[in-house]
Amino acid sequence: AGAQGSGAMGGSASLIPRDLLGEYQELTFLSKQEILLAYRRFSELLPKEERENACSARVPKSQILTLPELRANPFQHRICHVFSTSETGDDSMSFEDFLDMLSVFSDSATSDIKSHYAFRIFDFDNDGILDRKDLEQLVNCLTGQGEESRLSSAEMEQLIQNILEESDIDKDGTINLSEFQHVVSRSPDF
Repeated sequence: AGAQGSGAMGGSASLIPRDLLGEYQELTFLSKQEILLAYRRFSELLPKEERENACSARVPKSQILTLPELRANPFQHRICHVFSTSETGDDSMSFEDFLDMLSVFSDSATSDIKSHYAFRIFDFDNDGILDRKDLEQLVNCLTGQGEESRLSSAEMEQLIQNILEESDIDKDGTINLSEFQHVVSRSPDF
């Protein structure tokens, strides 16, 4: 059979062992179909010779960023960083990292889970709180870096004041996870 045997369609679904598939269903908010589709998408990001072992391969960040979900996302680099379990800090992803990411972004994920990850994504310096610097980067990501769309420093200051007034319950000048989740729970469309 040679090359014929691993046809693009038939071959891929059987590559996740059944017990792992069940485990992935329990550990994520994804259905069996979604996990198999994720596996196919992940495999397609790998060079052909690595596809056989997609369960143990890592996809480089540059490839992850080509996904349509991330291509236009202003937080694409942070998302890769938060979901990557890479030891070397290169933000590459294993299949399980990839599943975690898809799971959190799926419609079935709870708002608690979503807000927990959103908090980590917005915590640019990874220190466990959102301080003024994080908020400034957050706003810059959202408004784009173009000259015409950037806020003046006065506008930025005002906006950060407003965010802190809304969210900083203990008035320590930063937003912690529970304050963040409180704000998010009041604005469900977040």
